[in-house]
Amino acid sequence: MTFFQNKKVIVTGATRGIGKTVAQSFLDSGATVIGIYAGNRKAAESFLSEASAKDQNLSLYQCDISNKDQVRSFYDAIEQRFQSIDILVNNAGIRKDAIVALMKEEEWQQVIDINLTGTFLMSKYAVPLMMQQKFGRIINVTSPMAYLGFAGQANYSASKAGQIGLTKSLSKETAKKKITVNCVSPGFIETDLINDLSDEQLTAYKKLIPMKRFGTPKDVAEAIMFLASDRASYITGAVLEITGGL
Repeated sequence: MTFFQNKKVIVTGATRGIGKTVAQSFLDSGATVIGIYAGNRKAAESFLSEASAKDQNLSLYQCDISNKDQVRSFYDAIEQRFQSIDILVNNAGIRKDAIVALMKEEEWQQVIDINLTGTFLMSKYAVPLMMQQKFGRIINVTSPMAYLGFAGQANYSASKAGQIGLTKSLSKETAKKKITVNCVSPGFIETDLINDLSDEQLTAYKKLIPMKRFGTPKDVAEAIMFLASDRASYITGAVLEITGGL
């Protein structure tokens, strides 16, 4: 498949879980993928080796997406090397669960910084590169926690609700330049992000899902690929739920 031949795609959190599956899906469709990872060099080296064996065009950069100087330096390097980008997938995210009364201020701030400020910074510097060519796709990975608000996840829920608000505002700012901005909203997906939940929690959460199973990273990747494609050219400011009916 070469649906994304010659397209340049940035994926944050690209070396594990949903991000890796998304990056691999774009690679398999002919895209040039520029992945960002926070610090797991071993995972990055493994992914590069896998892509090289398939003769696929993958580049990986270590970058703290919540740090404006690092993000600016990253985009300077990207502009110098690639001149423009076509697609940005803001996938990177963290959880630091605690009830509000016991939540440390740094736990609140770290989640907001990565999940929300990171999405803002990555989008801020992507938009000018997309505007030059009057084309672009930005897909933000949010969560149903944005409105369900599970106990112990006030910071995560707030960051994900913020992503939706950012998406809707930015979509209106960029529509005339043929840049669409959308969210996918995965529910419980089989990744490291839910590995720290107890068996009791996993069983209880699975009972909430009408389809009675957790989703897979591929389920999410397929939705992202659709929103990034020409088939979704009239969709912007939308939130696509991938929850099994949650």
